[in-house]
Amino acid sequence: MQQASHPAVILGGGFAGLFTALHLSQQNYSHPIILIEQRDRFSFKPLLYELLSGELHSEQVYPRYRELLAGSNVNFVQDTLLSIDLHRQQVRLASGRNFNYSNLVLALGSKTTYFNTPGAAECAMPLTSGEQAIALRKHLRHRLHQAIQTQDIARRRLLLTVAIIGAGPAGIELACTLADLLPIWYDELGGDAGEVRVVLVNRSREILKGDVNSHLRCTAQRALKNRVIPVDFLFDAAVTQITTNGVEYKQNEQTKVLPAGTIAWTAGTAPHPLLMELPVPNNRGRLLVTPTLQLPDFPEVLAAGDCAADSDNPQPPTAQVAYQQGIAIAQNLKRMREGRPSIPVEIQMRGTLMKLGLNESVANLFNKVQIKGQAGHLIREATYLQLLPNSTHNRKVTTEWLTEELFQRDRSITHMQLGQTPFLPGIATTAAALILATPLVWRAAQPTQFQQNLSWSGIPTLLNHLTPPSR
Repeated sequence: MQQASHPAVILGGGFAGLFTALHLSQQNYSHPIILIEQRDRFSFKPLLYELLSGELHSEQVYPRYRELLAGSNVNFVQDTLLSIDLHRQQVRLASGRNFNYSNLVLALGSKTTYFNTPGAAECAMPLTSGEQAIALRKHLRHRLHQAIQTQDIARRRLLLTVAIIGAGPAGIELACTLADLLPIWYDELGGDAGEVRVVLVNRSREILKGDVNSHLRCTAQRALKNRVIPVDFLFDAAVTQITTNGVEYKQNEQTKVLPAGTIAWTAGTAPHPLLMELPVPNNRGRLLVTPTLQLPDFPEVLAAGDCAADSDNPQPPTAQVAYQQGIAIAQNLKRMREGRPSIPVEIQMRGTLMKLGLNESVANLFNKVQIKGQAGHLIREATYLQLLPNSTHNRKVTTEWLTEELFQRDRSITHMQLGQTPFLPGIATTAAALILATPLVWRAAQPTQFQQNLSWSGIPTLLNHLTPPSR
């Protein structure tokens, strides 16, 4: 039985958790809202590659929760979760604080898993947070500086080789980004960009195997080859060990070693370990939920994102799904408080987006039409930026992005990447991309007032006032 004095507690500040909290606040939820998250910053995961490359800034894709929640009635608690007691309706934190709840939202996301590969946790670098993106950027810069200072050819070759483990969407997006970016960085230091090597290591011969983006396989393969430096493939390679200087793998029954100064890990994720301890059914750690995203035996508890699995209506663990689930959970929480029945969640899949290098992406609209290259890049970034979880932050970031895209983007990147006259997109091109992007992915079929606040309806107004800077 719900206790009115107890709050709605949300565990996890990813897309599902953060949007649940914000939407509850926007719809004037009459009870306390507590968001518990271990980190102090929200990592906008789809744009971590832009944070790594410097195409976008930390403030744009790695903002503090307190900034995003300013003006809301959400109480943000930065702490580490120790345990969840579903029977006593209580969560326990590392600080010693306990919270009793009337409703609980499980949005803990997933953790990087290394499949017990020796040395992987210690030597490989994941890319799932803003902190990790910044760390990888610093590491890569350091390796390039080391390479330019050594005369040892073998040592320089090792320092300039990046091995990326896993050929899912994260591995492909990272490989394409680095195959464009690292030659530019090394060229700026006076090095030979042709010495840089990016290797995509995969256990099977198929990229995007079993992924929602598998129909983009041919597009991705062409993009991997058409970078500033082509990405090398190392397939049918089962990684057996990772060290600071390379990857050991088995291929055709033979043990081999790929020397590499940087090893990035994108090979897999696993649900939060605490979920496995809960006395409820799960599917490989993803909690089985009803169509309303409630736990069957604990209807006061809802789960979303990577935490949840509806056997009758399975959804991929993507940002657009988590975003819509967060909004739906908030609506159901309000209905529950008002004594009304919860309603099933309907996910509207609008297509997929994939980064395929600097200033290049593919936007697969409604899984029917592919828009590639610069236009795809504009659609992808505009679509993601309109999803930023705060209307004020959204407006500020989108203004900055538009200004840079229109007037300030470093032309040397495009010149080196395409080997042709640099292309500066005009206002009409950008406006068209934004118009295409607006209905693309994350909005539900009939947007609520809150969703309208999250998107930026002022784009046409801004475009009307933009003028080229004086030369």
